Amino acid sequence: MFQIYGSGYSSALRTVAEQVMLLENIGTSVLVSKNQLPDLYHLMVEAAEILNVDAPDLYVRQSPVPNAYTLAISGKRPFVVIHTSLVELLTKAELQAVLAHELGHLKCDHGVWLTYANILTLGAYTVPGIGSMIARTLEEQLFRWLRAAELTCDRAALLVAQDPKVVISVLMKLAGGCPSMADQLNVDAFLEQARSYEKAASSPIGWYMRNAQTRQLSHPLPVLRASEIDEWSRTPAYNSLLKRGIQIKAVEQNV
Repeated sequence: MFQIYGSGYSSALRTVAEQVMLLENIGTSVLVSKNQLPDLYHLMVEAAEILNVDAPDLYVRQSPVPNAYTLAISGKRPFVVIHTSLVELLTKAELQAVLAHELGHLKCDHGVWLTYANILTLGAYTVPGIGSMIARTLEEQLFRWLRAAELTCDRAALLVAQDPKVVISVLMKLAGGCPSMADQLNVDAFLEQARSYEKAASSPIGWYMRNAQTRQLSHPLPVLRASEIDEWSRTPAYNSLLKRGIQIKAVEQNV
């Protein structure tokens, strides 16, 4: 997810950047609405209602790279972009899980904290002597926070999907899926693959290699995300949130 705020930008530069991003997206994508790709529109609205967040605009962009991301510009309505190849790759339930993941970024205000972290890191580089070392340490911590933020948003996806296999299937398909083989993919086998990775990474050498592999990544490895969401789906915390959501929905329906 990308988010632009006023800090570090002059008013004129910020305005230009915002206009470029908005016009680029509006000019090259399709805006989803009740009358345009209504199935996707309803998936977004339903996910937003479950997570108790305002539904952002949703655009579909032509791209061979399966991806989805959120843009939130200061003072503007945020919007989510999904690529056509992702739509082709996933089922409706899986697409909604992806939308819920993006909504999780908005609900948690991740863009705000990312902006602060970037400003702090840039500031450290200006400190004479040890500034660059401090900045590298801050950057490493920033990547660690980014990976944690992605796991948080995976949980938002699960709260909407209410089926861990749906979320894990998304991760599996992003790791190595394609429409022609989608019906042959196996979530349980992917989870077993995740366990084998964790076992291999449990040795001292494996632990070092795992850290080296993930240190500069903004997203956790797909197998690790799958394992995390599988474990969280079995916790009292998840079941408690699920029950509370069901109770709130029941009250609203009776009002």
